[in-house]
Amino acid sequence: MKILFIGPMGSGKTTAINAVSDIDAVSTEAENNDLELNGKAMTTVAMDYGEIHLSDGEIVALYGIPGQVRFDFMWSILAEGAMGAVLLLDHGDRDACGQLAIYLDAFPELVSRGALVIGIGHTCLPAAQVLAPYQEVLRQRDLALPLFHTDVRKRSNVLLLIESLIANAEVNQIMENL
Repeated sequence: MKILFIGPMGSGKTTAINAVSDIDAVSTEAENNDLELNGKAMTTVAMDYGEIHLSDGEIVALYGIPGQVRFDFMWSILAEGAMGAVLLLDHGDRDACGQLAIYLDAFPELVSRGALVIGIGHTCLPAAQVLAPYQEVLRQRDLALPLFHTDVRKRSNVLLLIESLIANAEVNQIMENL
């Protein structure tokens, strides 16, 4: 099983994968040459990779895509064969709702089959206050995707996103087969 972690630079993809991976995550971080876009020192330039080992021996492969739009050619390559994606957004980004729209448009196949869950982080505000503008974007597009207030540094929060993704994708697949 392959799950993507998608979102703009600085949204927490590398941190999330590190929080849940049962192996030392592989990272392709390099010096950030686009400090005007995001002030973080390092950024993913190819992908991150981690694994979750299930009790039945199955391995869930976790792929973090590069968040900079200039690397969007990698997005479709990494999305091939993915059962779904966790979209992470930084609530502190003034254009976080615009970023939501960009990623919904960039992964239409995952969106159409409900194989996408959204985690909003980088905030200490109450969930109801944080989630409202993102719920509005989804409502305007007539989408019912799981949306969570999350802290990707916490293993339990990231596992909740993954479990919700799997459950939502399975329910949508069952509904399509009826």
